[in-house]
Amino acid sequence: FHPAAGPSEPKMAGADGDDSLYPIAVLIDELRNEDVQLRLNSIKKLSTIALALGVERTRTELLPFLTDTIYDEDEVLLALAEQLGNFTMLVGGPEYVHCLLDSVRLLAVEACVSIATLLPQEDLETLVMPTLRQAAEDKSWRVRYMVADKFSELQKAVGPEITKNDLVPAFQNLLKDCEAEVRAAAANKVKEFCENLPEDGRETIIMTHILPCVKELVSDTNQHVKSALASVIMGLSTILGKDNTIEHLLPLFLAQLKDECPEVRLNIISNLDCVNEVIGIRQLSQSLLPAIVELAEDAKWRVRLAIIEYMPLLAGQLGVEFFDEKLNSLCMAWLVDHVYAIREAATCNLMKLVEKFGAEWAQNTIVPKVLGMANDPNYLHRMTTLFCINALSEACGQEITTKHMLPVVLKMSNDQVANVRFNVAKCLQKIGPVLDNNALQTEVKPVLEKLAADQDMDVKYFAQEAISVLALA
Repeated sequence: FHPAAGPSEPKMAGADGDDSLYPIAVLIDELRNEDVQLRLNSIKKLSTIALALGVERTRTELLPFLTDTIYDEDEVLLALAEQLGNFTMLVGGPEYVHCLLDSVRLLAVEACVSIATLLPQEDLETLVMPTLRQAAEDKSWRVRYMVADKFSELQKAVGPEITKNDLVPAFQNLLKDCEAEVRAAAANKVKEFCENLPEDGRETIIMTHILPCVKELVSDTNQHVKSALASVIMGLSTILGKDNTIEHLLPLFLAQLKDECPEVRLNIISNLDCVNEVIGIRQLSQSLLPAIVELAEDAKWRVRLAIIEYMPLLAGQLGVEFFDEKLNSLCMAWLVDHVYAIREAATCNLMKLVEKFGAEWAQNTIVPKVLGMANDPNYLHRMTTLFCINALSEACGQEITTKHMLPVVLKMSNDQVANVRFNVAKCLQKIGPVLDNNALQTEVKPVLEKLAADQDMDVKYFAQEAISVLALA
C-alpha cells in the first residue's frame, strides 16, 4: 500500500502527527519492495527525504538506516552510491562528509563481492582489488568489519592466486585489527578461510601466516573475539592433521578450556568431536576434565545447564569406562540440584546416556542410585526418582523396570505428600506399556484403585486417568 502523497510532500502527513517521520516510513516500505524499479526510484528521492529530515537526522538516522538495510542488486547499490555522492550539503557540509564516505565504502565492499564473481580472473586485479585493498585498511572500522564479514565470499570470488598474494596478508591484518568487532568477524572466518586455501600450499600458509595470529587471539582481551575463535578453532585440527594438532593446537584448546568466559569454554567442548577424530580422546581427556568439572559446578545455573546438554555427546566421545570413572558422579549430583530446570535436564540426560551405553550399564551404575533417592527426606528428591523412572523405563526395558523400578514406585504410593502420590499415578501410567499384563493386573491395578479413592482431588484424578489409559477399569 503506497499513499498518494509521495515522500516529497511530507506536509500531507501533518494529520498523522509527526510529519518528519512520514518520508522515512514510506522509504522503508519502498526499499523493501519486491520490485527493483520501485527501489531504484525511491533511492532517487533520497535527497528530498534528507532535506525534509534536516542535517542532524540525515546523519544519525537516514544514513545508518541505508547502510544497514540495503543488501541489494548491484544496480540499486550503484544508484545509492551515486546519490550519496551528492549528499555533502545534506549531511551538514564538508566537515561531516566522513559519515557519507563510510556509507559509500561499506556499499563498495558489498559491490566488490558481487562484481568479483562476475568478472574474468584477469580483470579482477585491475578492477576489484584496488577497492578491496583500500577497504581492508579503511580508517572506518565498519568498513574493515564488512570486509572481514564477507571474507569467505571474497576468497571464493577472487580465486586461489589472489587469495595467496593478497587475501592472506589482508586476513592477517584483520585478525590483528585494533577494533574487537573486526577481530571477532575475522576470527569467525578462520576455519572457512583455511579450508578454502589451495591445497598445495595450505599447511605452510596456515602454519606460517595464520596460526601465529590465532595464537594471539586465544588470549585476546575481548571475550567476543575469544568466543568467535573458540567456535571454529577446533575445525583446524582436521585441516592440519594429528601431529600439528597435538603440538600446536592442543595447547590453544586447553588455554580456551580454562578461559574465564564460560562461552569460550562451551564453544570448545561442543566442538570436541572433530579433534577426537584427529587425535583420539586420551590425549584430550587429562587436560579436559578439570575444565568440565568446573563448568558442571559453576555458580550460574545456565552454565551448568549447557554442560548437561553436552554430556551425552561427551559421553559418546569419552567412552564408558572413562565416563564412569570421572563423570558419572556429576550426572548424579545434578539430579538433586536446587534449580528445577537442572534436575529436569539431568533426568533427560540420564535417558540419553542409557540409550548410548545400554540397559546393563544402567542397571549397574544408574538405577541403584536413582532408586536410592526414593527414601530421601526431601520430597522433591523423591519426586526426582519418579521422573527418572518415567524417563528410563523404556530404555531399560521390561525386566529391569518390572524387577527393580516397579516395586519402588508402588511403595511410594503410600507417601505422606500428595504431590508424590499423584506423581506415582502418572508414573504408573507412563511405565505401564513397558510392563507385562500380569504385573499390570496383579500389582499396578490394586495400587491405582487405592489411589483413585485418595482423599486428595489431584491424586484421584491422575489415578483415574491412569486406569483408563492403561485399560484397567
